[in-house]
Amino acid sequence: MKELELKYGCNPNQKPSRIYMADGSELPIQVLNGRPGYINFLDAFNGWQLVSELKKATGLPAATSFKHVSPAGAAVGLPLSDTLAKIYWVDDLGELSPLACAYARARGADRMSSFGDFISLSDVCDVDTAKLIKREVSDGVIAPGYEPEALEILKEKKKGNYNVIQIDPEYEPAALEHKDVYGITFEQGRNELKIDDDFFANIVTENKELPKEAKIDLAISMITLKYTQSNSVCFVKDGQAIGIGAGQQSRIHCTRLAGSKADNWWLRQSPQVMNLPFVDSIRRADRDNAIDLYIGEDYMDVLSDEAWPAIFKEKPEVFTREAKREWLDKLTGVSLGSDAFFPFGDNIERAHRSGVQYVAQPGGSVRDDNVIEVCNKYGMTMAFTGIRLFHH
Repeated sequence: MKELELKYGCNPNQKPSRIYMADGSELPIQVLNGRPGYINFLDAFNGWQLVSELKKATGLPAATSFKHVSPAGAAVGLPLSDTLAKIYWVDDLGELSPLACAYARARGADRMSSFGDFISLSDVCDVDTAKLIKREVSDGVIAPGYEPEALEILKEKKKGNYNVIQIDPEYEPAALEHKDVYGITFEQGRNELKIDDDFFANIVTENKELPKEAKIDLAISMITLKYTQSNSVCFVKDGQAIGIGAGQQSRIHCTRLAGSKADNWWLRQSPQVMNLPFVDSIRRADRDNAIDLYIGEDYMDVLSDEAWPAIFKEKPEVFTREAKREWLDKLTGVSLGSDAFFPFGDNIERAHRSGVQYVAQPGGSVRDDNVIEVCNKYGMTMAFTGIRLFHH
């Protein structure tokens, strides 16, 4: 197949639409089910690059959950604790395969943003992963292959219309890439930057300690940022992104956004949230939304006398700001990556409140000394990579 006609482009009025190879060669993909759209393919191809690089960097199966050409989550296939299995709503599935664990993490860290995602998997989709995908609201999946039973499970989703794409794992794109804007063609070399242990060798803080686990988390952060709309920052802990701040014009707003997502991930693990007495009939999406409201500033939207009986068996206590802060203070060992330099120390101050201990960023700001000073104040380890990772 050398080209594939699409229903429309970014919007229904943008016709005609297709994907094809400019050199006339065969497309490196097969559509096994459904009819993926323009944005689906943008998510799929960006996500595939991300998980492929995560697999190469860590040696572990990887998954990502994409929405509007940025990842809502990304993770490698480390086992789930009982707590994570519960907050990701997979505790009823038993022991999961490493690939299924990767997707449970990628989907579960920010379930609000992952609703209706496009999934990318680094490995052949197995039955465990297909069963997990089947129960979530999702637009489609791309993987290098599918076990026969897994494919049949996915084909049943969305009344038989779920998008399933298979990509050739041996495909290598051309060294030069092109993009048209307003009829004008842009050309640039592909970003083939390799992110490995040496990427974090230039430690500029007083604290030089950077354990292996932190290097893996920082690599996950930077690879995730490589395929996230800029400006962007990414908080990572234990092999998964826990907060991604994407597409903001101001870096501090990226950090605040990602930090708030990381905080929510941790608050969901508090006993007060894990023991919320939901009514038996509540749907998964409504439960996610209720938790998001409960731990936020708009908690009365679910605790008012009119609202709570439809959500909870009994009215929960307010999760006070003081109680939330006490729980958040227990979050430690978080890694933070940034696609460009931090211009002010306020980014580090905000990161500290979300448990950040390890930081990687390009450096190069006229206020690098201030950023380093704030890191030193909190005993953080920070590496300057010297490489910007803008993505547009």
